[in-house]
Amino acid sequence: MTASHALTGEEPEHLTQAARCQAQVDPLAALREPGDPPWDVYLTGTVFLDIIFTGLDSAPVRGTESWARGMGSSPGGVANMATALARLGLRTSLAAAFGDDHYGEYCWDTLAQGEGIDLTPSRTVPGWHSPVTVSMAYEGERTMVSHGHEPPAEEPSRPSPATTLKRRPSGVEPLPRPPRARAAVASLTPGTCAPWIAQAARAGTRIFADVGWDDTGAWDIAGLADLEHCEAFLPNAEEAKRYTGAACPRVAAHALTQYVPVAVVTLGSEGAYAVDRRTGEAAEVPAIAVEALDPTGAGDVFVAGFVAGSLAGWPLADRLAFAGLTAALSVQEFGGSLSAPGWSEIGAWWRRVQSLPGQEPAALERYAFLEGLVPQELDRPWPLRRAVPTIGFRRSG
Repeated sequence: MTASHALTGEEPEHLTQAARCQAQVDPLAALREPGDPPWDVYLTGTVFLDIIFTGLDSAPVRGTESWARGMGSSPGGVANMATALARLGLRTSLAAAFGDDHYGEYCWDTLAQGEGIDLTPSRTVPGWHSPVTVSMAYEGERTMVSHGHEPPAEEPSRPSPATTLKRRPSGVEPLPRPPRARAAVASLTPGTCAPWIAQAARAGTRIFADVGWDDTGAWDIAGLADLEHCEAFLPNAEEAKRYTGAACPRVAAHALTQYVPVAVVTLGSEGAYAVDRRTGEAAEVPAIAVEALDPTGAGDVFVAGFVAGSLAGWPLADRLAFAGLTAALSVQEFGGSLSAPGWSEIGAWWRRVQSLPGQEPAALERYAFLEGLVPQELDRPWPLRRAVPTIGFRRSG
């Protein structure tokens, strides 16, 4: 399917010129019609300020000082997913609470002005400080320390309760009902229901869901009550095996289709495997070998790539390959939202791998569907760099 290289149709008023230039490709251009929902994807959750240290040779040692060779600051948490979706050309709306401190202001401006994300459903909470995560990346993994408090549901001037947030909380829903959108991304929490998921599904929104680690240790799939409203479920291999009791993640993927039409299981360095119960399709795509700098947000980028391909109507194998590619590109940069690739990065990668000698024809053919999508002319060299180390530079002049 060929898509336009520019955004088409009625553009939301919030979409800045910077965001238009960044998106470059509208993967849904051929599908847009009058009367479509104003948003391609809706999501809600908690925005963290992420501070990421990279270039550590080993884990920090108690009682010593460690120096990192790299550092980045960016909106994190649900902002990772929102940014990844927006950079792939999807019109994205986010409901979240923002503190009225400098961290919150930075995150709001970065998402709204820098990425063109609609924050109409979001709110600024007076007197509430932004949740913060410090992430240290080393040996291909990461260690995180987070701090934050739940935002007050009512009377925003009231001091925030002292309930500590988990890294992937259920989120903030300031609207009485979610806005009209083609799709929504939900992070399921064992043992709880999020009313907005059922509301959105009844309105025709396609729900794509991931899940965090079950701290209770129950791993009871019946506890994921909102799964019945979902079109696709995207756990990692360990989560899929624990929820189904299967010894093999591929067997687990098939077992999950008893509960959801599409099951996608990420296999780490082996790639990903997916099954679509409705069509009978099954697909497996190997991972792309890259030198990983920081894996923060890679799972969110994977989901964003799969959602983009699903909304565009691509075959299951293409959706899986595209999701894996975007995730692979993201781990080569530090920061969750900062590292999410846009079409310039995807196009530069595609031109680059085609120019290298000794490429396997079958491997190139797997990504041939990109040829009709990526920008034809690129004035940016490979590799590309987005991330910056600081929250913001003071403008001169």
